[in-house]
Amino acid sequence: MDEMNMKGRFALVTGGSRGIGRAIALELASRGVNVAINYLRNKTAAMETARAIEEAGSRSLLLKGNVAQRDHLDRLFERIESEFGRLDILVSNAASGVLKSALELTERHWHWTMDINAGALLGLVQKAAPLMKKEEGGWVVAVSSLGAVRAIPHYAAVGASKAALESLVRHLALELAPQGIHVNAISAGVVETDALKFFPERDSILENSRKRTPAGRLTAPEDVAKAVVFLCSPMSDMVHGQTLVVDGGYSILA
Repeated sequence: MDEMNMKGRFALVTGGSRGIGRAIALELASRGVNVAINYLRNKTAAMETARAIEEAGSRSLLLKGNVAQRDHLDRLFERIESEFGRLDILVSNAASGVLKSALELTERHWHWTMDINAGALLGLVQKAAPLMKKEEGGWVVAVSSLGAVRAIPHYAAVGASKAALESLVRHLALELAPQGIHVNAISAGVVETDALKFFPERDSILENSRKRTPAGRLTAPEDVAKAVVFLCSPMSDMVHGQTLVVDGGYSILA
């Protein structure tokens, strides 16, 4: 039996039009998963990803909305239930945040970052869990970052939100494991995506990360996508409430 066979499943990938989200969506589609893509602004990128999903032989569904807003979530899940009838896989990947020193953060900066990076997962799971069938199980994967456990310049708000995300993953796993739902997180290393263009000293970050990564290269979006497939397969059946680090060994160095 192919332990990675996912044909016929239904997934939602938030922030799924570009970067890591796109790679996850396409990896799932290549394994026969029908994928709903959530996006907020870039419709062109979302449509391109949807076409790629269809070319892989899977169904796609485009869902525009801010997953941090409950009324948007209501609309998204109404469409998922109408079009798919159920949900097997939820990947909470949509992220945002303010890159400033802690002393420069305003209350608005803080709440925006916490709501989208950590708070959204709670609403997503509350909506998704009833659509996951206990006899088949369900899988939730949240995308985190090394800033959850390490101090990074200008990353105070985002790092705190990712730490909250990982804590929420553990608590959700405690509640949902008895229902056959797996809840885990992936902490990605430095990944060269559009999100990095907002970092001060982007080029030096990339070069320094490349040099100090034992694997000899930066983490690619496809590396994260393959880890998602693992966490959504029978190969990880007894993995609940964990954060899997995918960084080429970057974080093991002192």
